[in-house]
Amino acid sequence: MSRALPRRSFLSSMVFPAALAPVAFSSPGLARAIAAAAEAGPAPAGSDPLTADEAFWRTIQQAFAVDRSLVNLNNGGISPSPRPVMDALFRHWSYENELPPYTMWQVLEPQREGVRQQLARFAGASPDEIALTRNASEALQTVQLGLPHAAGDEVLTTTQDYPRMITTWKQRARRDGIVLRQFPLPVPAGDPARVVALFEQNITPKTKAILVSHVIFLTGQVMPVREIVALGRKRGIPVIVDGAHSFAHLDFTLQDLDCDYFGTSLHKWLTAPHGTGMLFVRKNLVPGLWPLMAADETQDADIRKFEEIGTHPAAPFLAIAEALAFHQAIGQPRKLQRLVHLRDLWVTPLSEHPRIRLHTALGPGLAGGIALFQVEGLESAALVKRLWDVHRIFTVAIKHDDFEGIRVTPNVYTTPAEIARFVDAVLGEAGSARREA
Repeated sequence: MSRALPRRSFLSSMVFPAALAPVAFSSPGLARAIAAAAEAGPAPAGSDPLTADEAFWRTIQQAFAVDRSLVNLNNGGISPSPRPVMDALFRHWSYENELPPYTMWQVLEPQREGVRQQLARFAGASPDEIALTRNASEALQTVQLGLPHAAGDEVLTTTQDYPRMITTWKQRARRDGIVLRQFPLPVPAGDPARVVALFEQNITPKTKAILVSHVIFLTGQVMPVREIVALGRKRGIPVIVDGAHSFAHLDFTLQDLDCDYFGTSLHKWLTAPHGTGMLFVRKNLVPGLWPLMAADETQDADIRKFEEIGTHPAAPFLAIAEALAFHQAIGQPRKLQRLVHLRDLWVTPLSEHPRIRLHTALGPGLAGGIALFQVEGLESAALVKRLWDVHRIFTVAIKHDDFEGIRVTPNVYTTPAEIARFVDAVLGEAGSARREA
């Protein structure tokens, strides 16, 4: 669902504290980029004129203080933050360290309510449904460990979901006697109806929860979450959505998904400070979900009970507001189109190689900026090592029981030249491997 705004409303719609605005957008280049985005207006569906406008994206790239002698193509693991976010983070860190019992607890900590409101508005939820966490794992484990399952209850997910979430279910199986049911997905998974059918086929009368990744972390494949949510709701089964790779990447709201629970990291695609995440719990479900750490019974119906984690810094959470302002200045539809453009810059030439296989279906709505490829006859982990040791390009090797490959995840600061450098390196290594064979 697009959240594009009328041209005149573009700049005025960005929500951030007025006192912080001059700091956030003090870079002349970044200010020009924002002005260019406002002048261009909302990104039209499928054909934003700024998608390949390198003059525009160069100003966005310059907002990131990264080492350009290296290439990071594992932004899906963790992404750097732009300078406005780092400036805000350091400013808050410095202030909270002046007299922490006062500056951190009494001044800065209450300001997280403003961050909660901004995130809720962007996500399409109520502030009473949004908890600030340290990452997607904490958000999702809050739900997985907080649901009142009993021995014999079944939970359903795939063999391609995130290992930490699978480990969480397995711990509940050891501790509480629940049963974890998993099933494989096709690779690539280009038929959403088939995916929904597989979930339906594996539901039993004992199924008490479904965990589904909005974007499969291994391949970047987008799952038909809304349809899976509807499938669960029809049977009275709550659906937990792992949104670690979808939030601030794909163009949607939580209202679009209509899910019960949603957890995400904010240090990936939103480029917020490292160690920040978000949990959504539908308001009527908050009272029935136990928090990870104990909270007073007066908080039973309060989303903030999920934030009772003891002493923690305020700075990273407050700087989320700057990351959100930066993201909204670009615009979600425009950002997604750029990420897809960067993906296609490497997918297209590599796909022409006879030994390179793509494990991600790329049809409309099936993938965003993430994709997985494999060079046949060459171990993926060995190629990843070569890319780093020889070419100084950082990627991640994927090794699954059913497939393997190299996952590539650029971000808005990635340049076409860096993508070309990656393509040349892969083709060169593939050619060298053939000659050696």
